This record gives sequence, structure tokens and C-alpha cells, in this order.
Amino acid sequence: MGASAPQTVVRPAAPADLDAVAAIHAHYVLHSVITFEEVPPTADDWLRRFQDFASRDDPFLIAEVAGEVAGYAYAGPWRPKAAYRNTVEDTIYLSPGHTGKGRGGALLGALVARCARAGRRRMVAVIADTGQDASAALHRRFGFTHAGRLTEVGYKHGRWVDTVLMERDLTTDGTRQHAGDPAPGA
Repeated sequence: MGASAPQTVVRPAAPADLDAVAAIHAHYVLHSVITFEEVPPTADDWLRRFQDFASRDDPFLIAEVAGEVAGYAYAGPWRPKAAYRNTVEDTIYLSPGHTGKGRGGALLGALVARCARAGRRRMVAVIADTGQDASAALHRRFGFTHAGRLTEVGYKHGRWVDTVLMERDLTTDGTRQHAGDPAPGA
């Protein structure tokens, strides 16, 4: 009988995780267009972000595999104006060696559940259109629907990048239709 794959444990982030979070994020800042940041935040920058999330009781989660930080996710304010207070934006990053193994789904599922339990109404995903569908497909699996596209809003590594907006109702199972939504399968 073969060895089973290491289990993904999703847990709240702790300050001790922030060096690993900084390293994971730095990879994407330096080598991709999936984040529009151009300078990798330091571990101290991440500590300030972590404290900011904690002050609002917003979830900041770690995917851990065999004691290693394999990825992270958080949900924070969609926009700063008070009327948006019940809408959050999700962010998920996996260490390059941990993609395609269900760890993004474990993080997103936990994030959606925590935000719903906290009484948040809507979750928004802003996804850089890199020509690959993995992030959008992950979000679709968790009930997110297409909400729009912003064309050439980011410029990084010598190219213009669109963003795709997706959204999910957190008050239901995510399948409720709203006036103006395209019919399923459209």
C-alpha cells in the first residue's frame, strides 16, 4: 500500500508564519502578474497587515502541510467606505510547490465559511487575467459568478493586465440568482 499524500491543515495565521507568507508572496510579486504589487512586502509589512486584519476580526488563514506553510488566504475590506463594511475581498496564494493539490480549495472553503459565520454578506474576488483559468475555476467551484472585467488596469513586467471580478453571496449557498444575472450556463 502506497503512502498517502500529506494532509492540508487550515488554521488561523500567527506571527510566526509571516516570514513564510512573505516568501510565498515575494515569489509572485517578482515572477508573475497575479499581484499588482511590484515590491515584495517584508515580514514587518506582513506583521502590520496581520495586525490590521486582527483588529477587524477578519480571517487570515494558513494552509499547513507536514509543518510547512504551503499557502495563505485572507478576507478583508472590499472598499474603505463604511457602506461596504459587509463586503469582503478574498486573497489566496499557494507556495509554487503546493499548487494543484486541493490546498487552494481548502483555504477558500474555510474563508467563505468564516466570513459567512461572521455575518458578511458578499465576497468579491479580483483576479488578474493571466490567460490561465485556475483561480477563476477555483472560485466557480465555490459558487462565485462572473461580475465583470476591468480592461488593462494593471501594467507589470512590460504588459497590460485585465482583472476579472467575481462575487459570491455569503447569505445562501451561493447559487441564488439576482435580477440582471445571466441565466445559469449563459
